[in-house]
Amino acid sequence: MSDSIKILIVDDEEDIRELLRYNLGKEGYLIETAENGLEAIEKARSFGPHLIVLDIMMEGMDGIEVCEKIREDESFNQALIVFLTARGESFTQISALETGGDDFISKPIKPSVFKSRIKAILRRHPSLGSAQSESISTYGDLTIDREKFTLLVGEKDISLAKKEFELLELLLSKPGKVFKRLEILREVWGREVIVGDRTIDVHIRKLREKIGIDYIQTMKGVGYKFNF
Repeated sequence: MSDSIKILIVDDEEDIRELLRYNLGKEGYLIETAENGLEAIEKARSFGPHLIVLDIMMEGMDGIEVCEKIREDESFNQALIVFLTARGESFTQISALETGGDDFISKPIKPSVFKSRIKAILRRHPSLGSAQSESISTYGDLTIDREKFTLLVGEKDISLAKKEFELLELLLSKPGKVFKRLEILREVWGREVIVGDRTIDVHIRKLREKIGIDYIQTMKGVGYKFNF
């Protein structure tokens, strides 16, 4: 599946472009790169990426301006945009997300973390989600719509927080599989975010309160799995 996923990398530093191209290329993705905002817009139109990795701090047209231009084009409605930002730039990160970005990854970039984050972010793409599995799936009396980020329990519409949805979606990706705690932390929170085991326990408890206690089974000392 990865060999049909297109990713555009935009950064004015050649070493970063090549580092990201090399690591994502090893995963089988189709990669194009651009070194400035104008080239990024041109490449996006000709390449049609599923995901754009976009540096914020670029000379001339910065990443936020590029994002605004891309979001004005309806043909990119489904394209995901992930910003590269320096650590601690909380104001910039907020602005980036408000202009149409889907997520951000902090510099300096560790390749293993970067690949893990990209894989997790790509799960949000509606056409890729439907290509990997049906957008709407039913498990017992649960109905999850990955494209619309909705969940029904019977006929009741259940509201989930973002991380609750991502955690449930991970467990549902392989019913019966035991997901270890470290795997859950990596796939849902990413390696850059430091959270404790208690965070997982709290989210599991909230999920059980909303969907019922029987679906998610605790494997003591190991992790969790989804049963139906």
